[in-house]
Amino acid sequence: MTQRKPEPTPIEVFLAPLGRIARKAPELEGLVFWGGAEGWDVAPSEALEAEEITFYAEGLLLDGFRMRWWLVALAESADQPDHLRLAFWQDDSPPPKLPEGWVALESGDWAG
Repeated sequence: MTQRKPEPTPIEVFLAPLGRIARKAPELEGLVFWGGAEGWDVAPSEALEAEEITFYAEGLLLDGFRMRWWLVALAESADQPDHLRLAFWQDDSPPPKLPEGWVALESGDWAG
């Protein structure tokens, strides 16, 4: 008798594209930005290796954080991904926008 694989959780479904990107491009970093009502950090608080991204994000989502992620490229080389940009916050503030000069190749939002 074969056991059925359990259905993925909503968090697992949300994070699946990040896992796919990390497997396809293990050299990409995940740059973490924190923000909220006071605004958004200009510089990333840390850089994650591709294999760490989904584990890191899953823990924060389970703790009730909101998240927006982008696979970004510089506008002048929009066909070449540069990094994954990960934004986390806990209040009802609007999510951040990408800085000028960057374009999103893919993105996702988790409202919690």
